[in-house]
Amino acid sequence: MRTVICIFLAGVIASGQVPKIGTIDFYGLRKVQEARVRKALGFAEGADLPRSKGDVEERLAEVPGIVEAHLEATCCDDKGLAILYIGVEEKGATHFDLRTPPEGDAVLPEGILVAYRAFLVAVADAARRGHPAEDLTRGHSLMADPDARAIQENFVGLAKTHLDTVRNVLKTSADDEHRAIAAYVIGYAPKKPAIVDDLQFALKDVDDTVRGNAIRALAGLSVYARLNPESEVKVSPTWFIEMLNSLSWTDRNNGAVALVNLTEIREASVIGQLKQRAMPSLVEMARWRHLAHALPAFILLGRVEGLPEKQIQDAWSSGNREPLIKAALKKK
Repeated sequence: MRTVICIFLAGVIASGQVPKIGTIDFYGLRKVQEARVRKALGFAEGADLPRSKGDVEERLAEVPGIVEAHLEATCCDDKGLAILYIGVEEKGATHFDLRTPPEGDAVLPEGILVAYRAFLVAVADAARRGHPAEDLTRGHSLMADPDARAIQENFVGLAKTHLDTVRNVLKTSADDEHRAIAAYVIGYAPKKPAIVDDLQFALKDVDDTVRGNAIRALAGLSVYARLNPESEVKVSPTWFIEMLNSLSWTDRNNGAVALVNLTEIREASVIGQLKQRAMPSLVEMARWRHLAHALPAFILLGRVEGLPEKQIQDAWSSGNREPLIKAALKKK
């Protein structure tokens, strides 16, 4: 879905219709004041998306106390405007390390490439029609939209037939697109326990689309593992928790969504890791203005606090997030 969003935004920009920014939100700010970052941005809500994110990132990296910055736009707020996330890594902040880019020449079979590209078109069409729902109970995504679902069902056979090649591409290929497709398709392999390590390896890929597809595949596996405890599928929450400190908004958002599934039983060790490694990130994410993006972190904060699910839901439904967030801040 992130790829579809990026295609949409890129297509609008290419057509000369530069999207307007409806919301700007931040993450990674611990010591540097938001006002200083906004001043360095040189634009505010209501402006066009910047044509060169690299130029803006370089300006932000020159702000004292900031080591690196990252801009990421997504679609859309309730007015149809772009949401722009500004991530910064301050000096001394927790750093999410990524793996060195692989340099191998492995590539995917043409049949997988054609099927995946057709799938992206089908997903975009489904989103426009308002049919983005999916079922993860089989350990992989099956969308409600019949066209997208038919292609996904075909992935099962492709993943079984070409598993060794897909696995090799995911780990060694220098081609970012091929690795990203491999990270998605491998999730459809019939023997689910055999692919967990491959997907967890991909969580530290240098390319954020590879990481995003691996997270989505692991989310399906975590649902399957919960419903089928005898399956021996075990998804570790550790890297998802580390992703909450990533410079990439996609990592943070996808990691939080995955952790909502992985913390349903509130295993003490997982809650402890969240409390130790990710509380500042959860707090700032729970305050994001776009509600769909803020909700996963808010749920995780409530679970760290030990609140019953109904109390978390009631706090969210009230529209007043701050009491729960401030309570979490006092205990971190």
